[in-house]
Amino acid sequence: MQPLLERIEDAARPTAEDGLPAQYIPALARVDPKKFALAVVTKEGAEYAAGDADEPFSIQSISKLFTLALAMEWIGDSLWDRVKREPSGMRFNSIIQLETENGVPRNPFINAGAIVVTDALLHTRPSIAVGFRNQMRLLSGDESVRYDSEVHRSEIATGDMNRAAAFLLKAKGNLTEDPIEATNVYFQFCSLAMSARQLARAALFLVAPQPGDAALAKGTHALRLRAIMRTCGLYDQSGEFAFRVGLPAKSGVGGGIVAVNPAKGYAACAWSPPLDKFGNSIAATEALALLAAETGV
Repeated sequence: MQPLLERIEDAARPTAEDGLPAQYIPALARVDPKKFALAVVTKEGAEYAAGDADEPFSIQSISKLFTLALAMEWIGDSLWDRVKREPSGMRFNSIIQLETENGVPRNPFINAGAIVVTDALLHTRPSIAVGFRNQMRLLSGDESVRYDSEVHRSEIATGDMNRAAAFLLKAKGNLTEDPIEATNVYFQFCSLAMSARQLARAALFLVAPQPGDAALAKGTHALRLRAIMRTCGLYDQSGEFAFRVGLPAKSGVGGGIVAVNPAKGYAACAWSPPLDKFGNSIAATEALALLAAETGV
């Protein structure tokens, strides 16, 4: 596996030249576009890594996977009265779609859906920002996992579209908490800083039950989560990613993509900041495509 990851790094790195880091969040726009990481963790506990696999980066929308998992664990099926499970077919921050569909987000991985998930968690657990960070520490086995305050401030300063979605949700009766508080917590989730290795460890519950005290360790909802990852995890490129790569995955505009291969028993994370026009990392997509082709799906 280690030589394979190094070959994949050599092949995938150059493809990043076709994109740019996210420009609309100042803290992300300043990230070195030449960074690249690939990490694989197996259900037996073996770890393999290439590139900058131990450098933390902003996980952004990858957080939506883990907050959804916590909501499924802690809130239950009532969550699905407030958010659907269908691909959106539109931009992940679309206000038009949200209004057209009467304030019920198409899925929990678009921004409006993630704000509903955040609101549901915040309503039942007011200290959820600390709780989420602690859960990610447990899942990754690393107490160094933290929020990036600079990224959080950037999110707050540039997050008007998300606040607009939150106020629309409130107007339609699909938000319980204050829209500003809900979006600030949502921004905080997105600002969590983790490395590719830490994220691969954290996602392992989607492959097999894990030891430890994390709420998600038993992987109770892993099958359902993988289904939503397949259909909605890469914004409106989810179908193309499923066709080309074939792994359940979740991306973030920080340049990371987490993917799992239950059949082969591993979780992986690739990171490269330059994105395509859909908001997905170009080199990370290429790396996971090569990994899937070499290991089988």
